[in-house]
Parts: sequence; structure tokens; C-alpha cells
Amino acid sequence: MGDTGIVLIRFFAGAAAAAGVEEEKLPLSNGTRLGEVVAELSRRSPALARVLTASSYLVDGVAARPEDTLPAGVTLDVLPPFAGG
Repeated sequence: MGDTGIVLIRFFAGAAAAAGVEEEKLPLSNGTRLGEVVAELSRRSPALARVLTASSYLVDGVAARPEDTLPAGVTLDVLPPFAGG
């Protein structure tokens, strides 16, 4: 897969509760897509998988989709749905 780096994942609100942490760092291979990171995180627990399915994602503050490639060194924000708009 090529070079490796790190992605900083920040979990907010219900995502942090389901993950059990507010942030963590994961190794990231060159060419890794957001969907692959989400799939890896989803394998940890059914509760986290449910939250991730409904969440939005920001990569360095910009909205991201599952097919987007994550460059090494980025920050990935996991934003679950919030009540009350």
C-alpha cells in the first residue's frame, strides 16, 4: 500500500461515548479511503458502528465522503447527528 502515516480521529458527543475516547491516532496507509477507516472503527463494537453509520465526517474541517482518500497527517472529525438542529 505504500507509505504510512497517522490520522487523528476526534469523536464528538455520542460518537465519543460509543468509542469510549474523545480522540485517538490510527496508522494510515497511503491511499486509504475514509470508508475504510470507518469500516475499521465499526468492527470495534455494534454501538460504535450504529453511530458511525449516521455520522458526518470532516477532514481538516472540510466535509468528506466515504470514497475520499485521506492523506497522512489529517484530522478526521466524527460528528454524530445532533438533536435540536
